[in-house]
Amino acid sequence: MSTVRAINLVLPKIEVYLSCSSIDDQLVLNLRSTLVDPVVKVELVGKGCLRWFEKDNPILDYEKNMAFTNQAVYVFKAENFHMKDGWLDSGVHTFGFHFSFPPSIPSTFTSKIGSISYLVQGICCSCQIVLAKEERCLLLQGTAGDHRKHMKEMALLVVEARKNVVYFCCFSHGSVVLCISLEKSMFCPGETIVFMTDISNRTNNYVRKVIFALHWIVLYRGFSSRGEQHSLEEQSEVTRLESQTDTAPSESMRVTSTLVLPKPMPVTSTLGENKIMAFRYEVVGTTDIACTTSTNVSRVPIIIAATPEHLSVEQDTVTVHENEVQV
Repeated sequence: MSTVRAINLVLPKIEVYLSCSSIDDQLVLNLRSTLVDPVVKVELVGKGCLRWFEKDNPILDYEKNMAFTNQAVYVFKAENFHMKDGWLDSGVHTFGFHFSFPPSIPSTFTSKIGSISYLVQGICCSCQIVLAKEERCLLLQGTAGDHRKHMKEMALLVVEARKNVVYFCCFSHGSVVLCISLEKSMFCPGETIVFMTDISNRTNNYVRKVIFALHWIVLYRGFSSRGEQHSLEEQSEVTRLESQTDTAPSESMRVTSTLVLPKPMPVTSTLGENKIMAFRYEVVGTTDIACTTSTNVSRVPIIIAATPEHLSVEQDTVTVHENEVQV
């Protein structure tokens, strides 16, 4: 029977921690009997890891997958508690601890390829043997990223996309114009993105609906067992919204929509800031044209920052003209 009856971390009810903040909590240790030369400590650990497989040589007849992996340590802090007289009597013992999160650590993140995680763990040892251990995962919102540096190139608040369509066996032509307008290009986790979409239907078919989505584009950088560095880009949908429009032929319509950002979420960053992962975001609007296989896609790049910044950005407009498509 173990000497330790129970070990518990007493944490406050904080849903999401912010980098630069601190954590003040307690470790409660309940012993059945006296423990001689104990080591009682609490650790704060934050790390990132990634792993994916790629075909080593595509021209070979047989398959040989190569694994690309990497790890990064964002924070590691430990607090060891001094034991008077070198022993602990039976009963309940309470130890208070304090940790401060570094200012430039990334947010909690999980995907099929990589993850960034944070945890607090309490450990009780004796004679280098772990007698009891408890871990608690923490959700953390990072604040890293020099967003002012990216504002000039990310200042697209209005994006227009045109899709030319040829249908009815090439006897009819038309186009659908999709224009998405945002009041600003920088948002915070948990904030609501409000945007307007103008749909101009210049075809003989209905535009039934528009699908809006927020995509994150993650760039991973890993190493193979041979020490070769490689990068992989992955795009995933964070949140989405479907709006029924039923825009009639030769008509226009304006739709106001909202997307709520989750919290926590990684901020816009570079590989240099997060070491093994870089994040960027786009608001994507997609229209399906009835009786055709054509879709019109409009993409608006945005910045995710952890705290509001009052930046004056001059509005710009970009128009994307896609090539004519026969269906």
